[in-house]
Formats: sequence, C-alpha cells, structure tokens
Amino acid sequence: EGEKGQQASSSQREQGETEELQQIDREAEEDQVITERGEQTGQERENDEAAAATHSTTGFDLGDKDTGPRQVKLKSYPHDTFGTQKRAFNHSWFEKHNWLEYSVNQNAAFCFPCRVFGKNIKHDSLVSNGCKNWKKALVIFGKHEMAQTHKDSVVTWKSYQGTSKQGNVAQMIATANVSEIVERREYLRRIVAVTSMLGRQGLPFRGHDEGEDSPNRGNFLACMELLKEFDPFLQKHNPPSNAQYISPTSQNDMIDCCAQEVTSVIVSEMTKSKVYSIMVDEARDKKAEQLAVCVRYVSEGAVKERFLALAEIKSFDAQSIANEIQQQIQNYGLAELKCVAQTYDGAAVMSGSTGGVQAHFRRLHPEAIYVHCYAHQLNLVLCNTCKAVPEAVELFSLLECVYSFFSTSLVNHHKFMETQAKLGLTKTELVQLSNTRWACQLRSISAVLETLPAILECLSAIGSPIAVGLRAKLYKFSAVYALLMFQSILSVTEGLHKFLQKETSDLAEAFICKQAVCDTLKGKHSDAFATELYEKTKALCNTHSIPEPGAKTRHKQRKMEDFVLEATVGSRTELNNSDTLKRELLFPCVDRMVGELDQRFCSVDAGLLKGVQACSPKSENFLSEPHLNELAKHYRLDLKKEEVLVARNFLTRKTEAGCPPKNMLSVYNLLDSDMFPSLKATIQVALTVPVSSCSCERSFSALRRLHSWLRQTMGQKRLHSLAVMSIEKDTLQHLSHNRVIDRFATLKNRRHSLMLPPTK
Repeated sequence: EGEKGQQASSSQREQGETEELQQIDREAEEDQVITERGEQTGQERENDEAAAATHSTTGFDLGDKDTGPRQVKLKSYPHDTFGTQKRAFNHSWFEKHNWLEYSVNQNAAFCFPCRVFGKNIKHDSLVSNGCKNWKKALVIFGKHEMAQTHKDSVVTWKSYQGTSKQGNVAQMIATANVSEIVERREYLRRIVAVTSMLGRQGLPFRGHDEGEDSPNRGNFLACMELLKEFDPFLQKHNPPSNAQYISPTSQNDMIDCCAQEVTSVIVSEMTKSKVYSIMVDEARDKKAEQLAVCVRYVSEGAVKERFLALAEIKSFDAQSIANEIQQQIQNYGLAELKCVAQTYDGAAVMSGSTGGVQAHFRRLHPEAIYVHCYAHQLNLVLCNTCKAVPEAVELFSLLECVYSFFSTSLVNHHKFMETQAKLGLTKTELVQLSNTRWACQLRSISAVLETLPAILECLSAIGSPIAVGLRAKLYKFSAVYALLMFQSILSVTEGLHKFLQKETSDLAEAFICKQAVCDTLKGKHSDAFATELYEKTKALCNTHSIPEPGAKTRHKQRKMEDFVLEATVGSRTELNNSDTLKRELLFPCVDRMVGELDQRFCSVDAGLLKGVQACSPKSENFLSEPHLNELAKHYRLDLKKEEVLVARNFLTRKTEAGCPPKNMLSVYNLLDSDMFPSLKATIQVALTVPVSSCSCERSFSALRRLHSWLRQTMGQKRLHSLAVMSIEKDTLQHLSHNRVIDRFATLKNRRHSLMLPPTK
C-alpha cells in the first residue's frame, strides 16, 4: 500500500509539471507578437506615456473598492528580459481575468479583490508587490485563481458591489419600509378626501348597521366603496385588518385632525396679523347651551371672519361666559395677540357696562371696545317700529293669524295652493313673523300682497267663522294701505340688513349706509309720498273691489255672521281718509324708525368712531390727523404726522392716475407697510373692528343642520370638529392632505408607521 501511494503522488507531480510546460508554451505563443515587434516608434511611445499618465498618481495608481480594478490598456507595455526573450504585460489578460489590474508606476499586475477585500494573504505576490514575471504570468494567475482565499475575496467583492447599488441591509430595509409608508399614506389620502367631503357638506358619516351584509353601511363606507370601483390603487391595495383606518374610532380621529388643521391655519393667519376682534353669541342646542366664538382679522389684504370654537357652557352668568371666552383664547395660543374689539348681541348678560360679559372681558383686554351687533340693532329698530302705533300692531297680528290659519290646517293649505294655481299666480308660501328672524316682516308682507287675491277668495270659499272674520279684516282700505306702507318703508332697510351681514363691511361704511337709510326715510315723511301711497292703495283696492273710505255701500243684514272677537284697543281715531292715514299711521311709523336708527347706531365711543371714519375715503374727515390720533392713542399706536401728510399726497396722485381708493380696505392695500407703517397699523385696527356678530348666527344655522335628531348622541368634541369642517369649508377644501396625515400619524401610537423619514 505504501508503494502504491508513492507511485500515485509521483504520477500527480509529473502530470502537474506537464500541464505547467504546456501553459508556458501557450504563453510563449501569445507573447511572440510582442517579441517580434521590437522597438516602438517615437509617436507610439508618446501615446503610451500619455495614456499611462492619465492612470498614474503619486506612487499609487491602483483602484479602490468604489472604482474597481484599474485595468490600463496601452498599445505597448514595458518589456522585461527573460533569458534571450523579451516579455511584457498583455492587456488581453484583462478579458480572461476580470479581477486583474495593472500598475503603470510599478509595471506589475495585482489581484484587485484580494488586495482590497482579502484577509491575511499579504504573502501572495499578486497582493503585496505585484506579479512581474511575465513569462510565467498565466501560470501564476491560474494558480491564484484556484486558491480558496481568492474565491472568498471575490465573493466579498461581488457582495460589496451589490450593496453599493442597493444599499446595505439596513438601507434596503429602510427603502422597503419607505415604500410601504408611501403606500399607506396614499391610501390615507383617499380617507382624508372622503372625510373632507362629508365634513364640508355636513353629511353624517356612519349608519345604524355597518356590517358587510347591511344594505346601508353609512355615507363614509359607501363613499369608500364607490371610490374603489373606479380607483385602481384601492382595487390593488389590501391593507391588514388592523390598518384599514375605517373604524368609528379612526373616523373620529380623522375628523378631529381635519378640524385641528383648519384651526391651525386660522391661528397662523391671526398670528401674522397680530391684532384681532372676537365675536360671541350663545344659543340653545337640544338640551345644551352652546357658545359660538368667531374671530375677525386682516390677512393677505382681505378682511376675514372665521369660526374658531364651539363650547358648551353650564353656567350662564357673565363671569362664567367671560371666563369661557378667555379659556378659548388661551387654548388656541392667542393670549399674546392684541384684541381690539368684542361684539355681542344686546342681551343684558352680554352687554352690561358694569357686570356684563363685555365689562369682565375688558378687565383682561382693556383695549377691546364693545360693539353692540348692528344687525341685531336694526332688527330691534324694525320690531319696535312695527309696535309704534296700534294700527301697526293690529296689522301684524292679522298677518300672524292668516299665516296660522293656512299653515296649521292641511286642508286650508291645500285649498290655498289650489286657489293660487287657479288664478295663475306663482305659488308662494306665507311667512311666519318672528322677532328673532331678521327682516321677516318684509317677507311676510310681500307674500301677503302677492297672494292677496288667492287669500280673499280662499277665505270666502272656506266660509268658517274664523275665515269670515279674517277676510273682513283684510277687506279694508286701511289694511291694504298699511301693507303697502310697511312694504315701502321696510324695503328701504333691506339693503342695510344685507350689508351689515357681510364679512367685509366696516364700521365707517356701516354708518354711511345707516345715514343714507335715514335720509331716505325722512323723504317719506312728506305729503307727496303720502299722496302717492294713497293712490297706489286706491288702485289695488279697486282691483279687488275693496271700497274706499267714505264711500257709501249698502250691506245686507246678517245676524252675527261676520262677528270676530278681538281684544279691546281703547279709543282710536277711525282711519277713513287720506289725512288720517297719513297723520295716524304713516308719519308716526317713519318718525319712530328714524329715531330708533339714530339712537341705536351710536353705541361706539364718538371719538373712536370718528377715528374709524377717518380711515375711510368715503368719509368727510378722511385722513384727519386729530381723529386718527384718537384711534391710535386708544390702541397705543405711535402714529407719525409725516406719514399722514405723505399718505394724503400719495392717495391724491393715485386718484389723479385713475386708481382712487374705493373703501377702507383698498386704502390699506394701497399703502406700503415700509413707507406707512404706523398709518397702516391704524387702518388695520379700524378694519378689524366688527360691525355685527352675524358669523356666530351663521354658525348656529350650520349647527342646526349638523346636530339633527338622528345625531343626538354626538359628543361635544365631535360636534365642534364637524362644525369647524362645515363652516370653514373653503379652508378645508384647500387643506394639504399630507399635513392632515402627519397629524393623524402623530395623534397616537400606530401599529404601522405612517411618517416618512426626514429628507437630508
């Protein structure tokens, strides 16, 4: 057995030597071209030296782990003498061995992976000093390539190449996570869009039964299913059950996030503005008393009134309400801003000068002047005017009775509608009178005048004692005269009502409009208008065969047929001619309305009011320095006299150039903040003072739509969020979905990450 082993090892050595000789012969044949070539021409030598120079560095011209092996290809390499033969490096070896690299400086070949990634193999010539034995180079390369250390180095090299393209393991995991997060956020964008749409429209989200077999799963799930039918992304996206974000809790979270993001936009605008006014009103909602808080400020060259909060109050005294208002201001970080005005209705608890909300609030905000809502004031003017004379009281009592007669009975209402259709009239519903419904008197009177033929005919056809009595009251010249008179008077104030409800209206222009209304009403205190009104009444009465006062008519005796029981009104002058109607009805009502307007539209301090008016180009004292100083002094503004003088000349030139300021806001926008800082700040304060609290009234209208009888178990927090989304729908519509998703992601700990990593 020993002899057999020796023979086998001897045989292997002989075989190896034979293969080595064969390899050397092949190498000699390949290098024969170089040997026969001889010396280089001068031009070729220069080209090779230039090529070598581009790859050569100071002492080291090999590749690194990022650049890879440095494989320099020259037309001719330096020759070394091996016996009688000249041998040199051959660039064709790069194709056979992709790991090979060549150093021009050292005229040596190296193994790139072993040199850069190898471990404990420095004894190898291809790693340490390089291979220069060109005669046996291929043999050396072949042996080195078969070594296990070389194979390990190549594996490490290839692995590094893969990670350099795709990143390391952590980076690859991070990339995969980012891709998943992007997909989740894309899914959430659909949820935000549906939530936003339902919130803007004030629609309910959930149904009674949201199971998969339910025919009505609620608006939210129904919208998601509808989206899925046309959205390829939703069709492919299959989130796990714990990351669908469509549960009632997730819906509430998303609603809160949308509302908070809307509020943050409002607060951000207020912070930039630095000054604001607050408007507050209260109303009963179901079994709770709700306090609506709105704000007014100037932002981006426009006056804005925004809904801020809806708070439930349990104590109704002035101190508690004032504390709640201040708490809302602190909750939204507005305590550091300057509050310049407060606006409420005329309730004693709100408007009391010593113990009301306005008094308590001014102790915290001394500069906040109180403005009694002028829309409420105008409504009080109309209500008091309608009670000015007994005939007016009787007229509006009659209108209320007519409305009740046709609205409480379905049979009477049906006959009333049929009669209108038979007479070819446009179908019109009668309007109920209410002291809290603004300008309802004019709408009620107009509806009665438009349907008067149908009312008279229908009452005659019904023939009941109440119908006969109502017809007898309407079938009078004085009643028609009163209807036409109040229609004319109340039409004068209709435009003022609408102006006072606008967000962009300012205090100065409100007083100009009020004065225009007063002047128009004074024009009706004349014989000419009285005569015109009488003739108009006469023409309408002739159309309906209503006799004129003083005309003799023969009545058929009917015992108690048209008897109507009425409350006693005392001794009264009979309205049976033009002079009596003018003296007892027209002039007293006109005088009462003018007096009420003058009395109620003077709640603001006279000095401050003149200062506000001095900011309006429509005012006679526009840019009057003494009046502006009154306003600036109250709000601690250092108004520069020179700015006012320059502003006058500046605006004069603007007017001459065809760009006159139309109102206070246009003056504010024309003035440059760097050139007129103190004057512009003064005008900004004047613009910020509210005229009415109509924004609060509008919020209560939205609240009635939101808090329907089907949603009576809704909590206060959700009601507030839905109110913000519905009322501030214009802000919600332009909200960034990504910002809402970021807020949703950080609201609580989520099982799946929703936040993208910060970009470098």
